[in-house]
Amino acid sequence: MALYAAATLPAVPLKDLNGMPVNTATLSNNGKPMIISFWATWCKPCIRELKAIHELYPDWKQETGVRIIIVSIDDAQNAQKVRPLVDGYGWEYDVLLDPNGDFKRAMNVQSVPHVFVLDGKGNIIHNHSGYTDGAEDELYELIKK
Repeated sequence: MALYAAATLPAVPLKDLNGMPVNTATLSNNGKPMIISFWATWCKPCIRELKAIHELYPDWKQETGVRIIIVSIDDAQNAQKVRPLVDGYGWEYDVLLDPNGDFKRAMNVQSVPHVFVLDGKGNIIHNHSGYTDGAEDELYELIKK
């Protein structure tokens, strides 16, 4: 398990897919758990992980109320590929864009995929980088707690 860069989310201004500003410090889920996943359109393990979680997300949401936010670290040039890819897979995640890597750096993310699990109070309770098939089961166990 990786070390935590911070116990709670730092304040970094990002934009969502519609270009609306989002301050990362204000991300919350009404006392329910959240998963924040850093990814990129060119990262094959990221896509595999997000596809695997997508299959389970409706059940997870129903059981735990979890909110999943995916943060694209694609640079400005590649950021235009994010929406078509998300729409193409039918992902219902909240998508944020981090083209300059500010949030990535603030969260001490070295490589993608990198996933953070936050409890209902917004505290980071787990994080890991990389993806192996079945890792989503571990995430589910964490959000059930």
